[in-house]
Order: sequence, then structure tokens, then C-alpha cells
Amino acid sequence: MRVLRRTLGTLLVLGAAVSCTAAHGDDAKPGDERPAVLAPFERLLPAPVSARAQGPGYAFGAGTVIRTGLGADEEVRQVGELLAEQLRGPSGLPLPVVDGAEGDGVRLRIDEEAEGVGEEGYRLESGPTGITLTARTPAGLFHAGQTLRQLLPVTGPGTVPGGTVTDAPRFAYRGAMVDVARHFFSVEQVKRYVDQLVQYKVNTLHLHLTDDQGWRLAIDAWPRLAEYGGGSEVGGGAGGYWTKDEYRSLVAYAGERYVDVVPEIDMPGHVNAAQASYAELNCDGRARERYTGIKVGFSSLCVAKERTYEFIDEVLGEVAELTPGRYLHIGGDEAQATPAADYAAFMDRAQQVVGRHGKTVVAWHQLAAARPAKDAVLQYWGHDRTPAAEKAAVAAAAKAGHRLILSPADRLYLDMKYDVTTGPGLAWAGYVPVRRAYDWDPGAYLPGVAEPAVLGVEAPLWTETIGTRPDLEYMAFPRVLGLAELGWSRAPRNWANYRQRLSAQGQRLDAQDVNYHRAPDVPWG
Repeated sequence: MRVLRRTLGTLLVLGAAVSCTAAHGDDAKPGDERPAVLAPFERLLPAPVSARAQGPGYAFGAGTVIRTGLGADEEVRQVGELLAEQLRGPSGLPLPVVDGAEGDGVRLRIDEEAEGVGEEGYRLESGPTGITLTARTPAGLFHAGQTLRQLLPVTGPGTVPGGTVTDAPRFAYRGAMVDVARHFFSVEQVKRYVDQLVQYKVNTLHLHLTDDQGWRLAIDAWPRLAEYGGGSEVGGGAGGYWTKDEYRSLVAYAGERYVDVVPEIDMPGHVNAAQASYAELNCDGRARERYTGIKVGFSSLCVAKERTYEFIDEVLGEVAELTPGRYLHIGGDEAQATPAADYAAFMDRAQQVVGRHGKTVVAWHQLAAARPAKDAVLQYWGHDRTPAAEKAAVAAAAKAGHRLILSPADRLYLDMKYDVTTGPGLAWAGYVPVRRAYDWDPGAYLPGVAEPAVLGVEAPLWTETIGTRPDLEYMAFPRVLGLAELGWSRAPRNWANYRQRLSAQGQRLDAQDVNYHRAPDVPWG
């Protein structure tokens, strides 16, 4: 194995082809190599815009404090408190948070004129007297803190290498989705996932709250949705639902970590749980049986009934009131039971409802075949075998000004099996090994779609076959780190380099008790 030796002061361009990989390179086979010994700045994931190692570093010790600046506002202090909380456990240090900008330790600094960092980026400078984190916004400071975490040992105190990291994201939207409808997961379980995601600068949590198998959020105007519709899940389990207070606590928890929540109430299909709860939502006035299988495309709201639109107005109104973020997702996929003309008419009215409640529409890319509202965002979930005409409709919507979230099923669907040996998961879009999830370019993925039309990327995790935290983590990790890299890093993709940086995260995932897939083409050590 060749290991690149760098001298201090050398600029590290982390996304380029680096010589720290084994001589086998892309053709390495399981067991052929050990992980490369990477310098701390070389291990960062996502890869930053630039990192320059220079001079002696800063030793974290019992006297280290986190300084939030003289007269710092409350939000900056909250960033400091959260960073201290994240660092105390692994380091075993007290890390008090104090006011004032002078002195050693970790210094948080807001500079609205900081160059090269944008709204979410940052600059990290480390030397013998301390570490300075500079950003235009508190969100940038939070992201800087996540980079600092990776520069420290996984456990115990240690020394942060001397040098400077300058960084900013490629895409504004870097998301992960959890389907809590097919199998129910508690708010606390989802909070744990949020904590895992933010380490890698994921900034959006999409919650698939309703489907044929279950309704997971209490709605005051329609209480049986949760009380009855929430009482089932795939396989016949007890299901469950979140109270409004539980949902608020998750939204607040995510917000403190600069993660926006995008709630999804799927319609006009995927609604059997609602139709089982209320007979009036069916054209024939008869309540449906609760459903615990995994088929799709058989349910539809009654487009001709005015009561249907009263229902979606009241439901979306309550969800919008609970959610401070900009977006509200209304699904729109797999509506085979809704005739095309009815689908278009229904989505017209549903989008109007979203607008009346002050939100921007997000819908799955099937909305492109109807009439997307002005500013509506389309989420593409196709794959290599998706018909060209369907891709062309999405490209036409992009050219008309609609931004896209890319979630190609054969790249970013985290419920797809890694390979034939994977226990949980499905394979209708093909197997998705770790390299396939990482090795594609969102800015050049869809024919006819230029990079400026791409709002970002998202990795959905559907739960037809996933009902436990270990299984959820196993299917998400390490592939969701590829999502984070694609969404944040501007560096050119390089699998040989990426898999070495990914292997360096293994020890951190182990320390956090994350149940991850040890992909055979990654030299975990």
C-alpha cells in the first residue's frame, strides 16, 4: 500500500484522486488491503472545499472552554451549548460555555462579511492558542462544529491539527426521509437518526407520515385518523401515532440542529388508512378495512366529493401550523386508482390548499404530468429503467422553473438491498451497493436538467420490510454518508478516495453504536 505523505502547509484538495489509496485502487477485492493512514484533514466527510494543514495544533484539555463571543446572541450561545454537549461525551472533558471572544479554547464568531462560505458554510482555524469557528450565520457555526468533531479523537481528549478549513455546500437541500407509516417509529428513534445525520451536514428531514398501512400524526379535526388509522402497520403490528406535542418536540429538536422538517401527507393515493377511519372519504360511503400488506396503487380519495377538499384543507392546515419550515409535501405518486384527468384536477386543488396555508408544494415527480403550481418542487424517484417520456416530462418542468430534489431509487433509496445477501429491504429498483449510492453526479444526472435546476438530493428510507432501529440503521449506514457527500461537497467524485474516508468513519460509527453495513469494497480495518 502506498500512503501519501504530506508536509505541513500543503493544500489538501480532498476530492481529487489521492495517492493514499491502496495500489489495487478501484479493482481492490475484499481482504486485499488495510485502510490507508489518513491525516486528520484528509479524513473529513463530506470533503470540504479546502483544508490547509499548517503549524502546531490545539490540545483539548481540562481547561478548554467554548467561547461564544462578547455579547453573543442567544442563538449563537445555543450553538455553543450544543457543541459542548456533543463533545463532552466522547472527550470526557467539562467544556464550559462562556461569554467573551478573547482567550484560548474554541471561539465562535459571526462575521456577516466572511468570504467564500455562503449562508451555511464556515471557516475553521486551528493553532496552539485555540480554534476559531467563523460563519455568516449560526447554521454555519453549527456545521463548523460538526467538522471539529471529526478532527478530534473518537474517544478521549486529543489535539486538533493546526491549519484552516474553508467550506460551503454545493446544494441547499440535503435530505433524508423516514417512512413511519408502513412501520411505526417513535419520535425518540427519529431524533436519534437526526443526531446521526447532522454530523454529516444533512439539513432536511422528510417525514412520510401517512399511507395505506397507517396514519401517524394526530389531527384534531379528524381524530379517528390517528386513533383508528394509526392502529395498524405492515405485518399486522400494533402501529402507533405521534401526538401533536410529540411532533412539535421533534420539529424543535431538528430545528436546534439546523434541520428543516418536511411533513408528507400523501394524496390522492396511499390513503387507505384514512378511508378506513372515515367512510365519508370513500365515493361509496363505506369504510375500508385496515391494510397490512405492501401493495400500492389501489386507494384513492373521492375526487368528486367536496367533503374530500374540506378534509385536505383541515388536515394540511393543522400540519402547516405545526411546521415552521417552508415546504409541505403532498405525495402524488402511484395514484393508479385515480384517472389521469381526476388526478390533475385533484392536484390543482390540493396545491391551492397548500398555498393558502403559506407553504410551498413538494410532490413526487408524477406531478409533472399534471399542472405543477408556481414554485412547486418536484421530487424525482425514477431509475435507469424509467421511461424516457417520464424523464422528459420532469426535464420540461425543470425548464419551466420548477426546482428538483433528486432521489433516484437505484441510487438513493435506502430500502433497496445492498446485494443478494441483504436481509431486510426490497430490490425492485435493483441492488444498491455503497459505491453505486455514491458514484453519480446530481448536477448531470437527468437529461435536459442543468445543475441550477437541482435544489438538492434526498435519501428516502421506506419501511415495508424495516421495523426496528437496527434494521433502519443497517440499511441507512453507510449509504447515507454518500448522500451527505453528494449534497455538500463540491469536490469531484473519486471512489478510491471516498472509500478510504468512509472507512475512517467506521470507528466513529462503532463508538456511537450504529448498526452499519460493512461493505466489502471498503477497507474498514
